[in-house]
Amino acid sequence: MRSFSNILFLSIVCVQSIVCVEHTLVSLANLDPTISLELRYASINNFMHENLYGHADAFLIKEAAQALIHVQKELRKEGLSLKIWDAYRPLSVQWKLWNRVQDTRYVSDPRKGGRHTRGTAVDVTLVNRKTNKELAMGTDFDDFTPRAWITCMELPEEILKNRKKLQRIMRKYGFRGIKTEWWHFDYKGWQKYPVLDMLFAQLCDS
Repeated sequence: MRSFSNILFLSIVCVQSIVCVEHTLVSLANLDPTISLELRYASINNFMHENLYGHADAFLIKEAAQALIHVQKELRKEGLSLKIWDAYRPLSVQWKLWNRVQDTRYVSDPRKGGRHTRGTAVDVTLVNRKTNKELAMGTDFDDFTPRAWITCMELPEEILKNRKKLQRIMRKYGFRGIKTEWWHFDYKGWQKYPVLDMLFAQLCDS
């Protein structure tokens, strides 16, 4: 007979009729500590003004994480580094974001699963390793205006160059950007991975 704790565990993972499958998320900090982390939803520095994660580590599926490590290695040769703003996001948090901003240009509809909720999406920018300053990209994270669109050309040449560099190197290692957020990238084949609602405390203990 299953214990109450096991039933609770299954209820967390099997949300909205999603089939439970074995799925491993890995810590980026453990794989490559040279990657800078500034997880906005693990602080109040986000459009919700609320710490939604309660934990400051970034997790991705193993394939996406390993691809990101290759990105970092190439960037380091140029004196640059990745900075992670977001990675895996529990479905319960996706619902909170959706309840605040029901606009699929910027927040995925949780009824359709989402992207970050699969551990396949990552929000990143570039940092100068010597100065630890972010390269100019024209907007901050979660800027819900056309200025953040990758199709926006009404920007200084330096910003366009930096955005192009980020898009190019991420694409080289299997990531694809989206039109409305220059910082967002999905790992190839993201649709085939299951949606998860694992709490960060559970990931840390796994």
